[in-house]
Amino acid sequence: MTQKTKAEKAPKPIKEAVVEKPVEKVVEQPKETKPSWVVKDRVYSLKDGLAPLTYTVKSSNIFYFDEEKGYERELKYTTNQKTPFVDEFKGVAKLEHITFEDGTLTVPKRKQTLQKLLSLYHPQRNSLFFEFDPETQAEDELDMMELEIEALNAAMSMEIDQIEAIVRTEAGNKASRMTSKELRRDLINIAKRDPILFLELANDDNVHLRNIGIRATEMGIIKLSGDNRTFSYGNTGRKLMTVPFDEHPYSALAAYFKTDEGMEVLSAIEKRL
Repeated sequence: MTQKTKAEKAPKPIKEAVVEKPVEKVVEQPKETKPSWVVKDRVYSLKDGLAPLTYTVKSSNIFYFDEEKGYERELKYTTNQKTPFVDEFKGVAKLEHITFEDGTLTVPKRKQTLQKLLSLYHPQRNSLFFEFDPETQAEDELDMMELEIEALNAAMSMEIDQIEAIVRTEAGNKASRMTSKELRRDLINIAKRDPILFLELANDDNVHLRNIGIRATEMGIIKLSGDNRTFSYGNTGRKLMTVPFDEHPYSALAAYFKTDEGMEVLSAIEKRL
């Protein structure tokens, strides 16, 4: 066999497989951008429904703390400067009053200096006056409508015991003498008048427990001493609990019902109601 034949038959060297590691892609997080200033007509209103014939807010001797610069900067409203910041004025400044009429002030978009002073820098913004924003007002009204719907739906599906507990927070002992329809009517009125308070009461266990304590006292199952310091059993007079100093007796009783001993007492009381 020739040398050439031997070379042809020689086994080829096996190449070692190279496993490439996957390249991890770094996804850049989008940078937060501050909402840009929109050039538009703006309306400002005095707070708390104030609507005097005329009302002048301070347009000079006011200051704004600039966080970027780290110090307070004096503000003035002028008719011939492009900025409300005194340290950026050029030449003589012509001061101008800021006057609300009938509680409102409409500032056209051409008066950008006044708009920015009132919307961004004035120390009395959101305390004495605010910028009226129809979109924000619509959002707030929609949120309140949704809360009212939620409260009314909850009111319509409540059991009579829980209804009485919530109505009792307003009607007091009168709730015990009301019919189921009267209770539900008053409950719906509470839900419509103040849906936020209603939902808080509906989710407050103590309201229901206080009502159980009041009903049990009215029925003589338990008794509250004349000084509002001690609860005792109605049939035996045996002491049930002492009300802590400066605490409402039925709030203390509701807290007691949540203890291990109180849960047994609560169970026994509920069977007799």
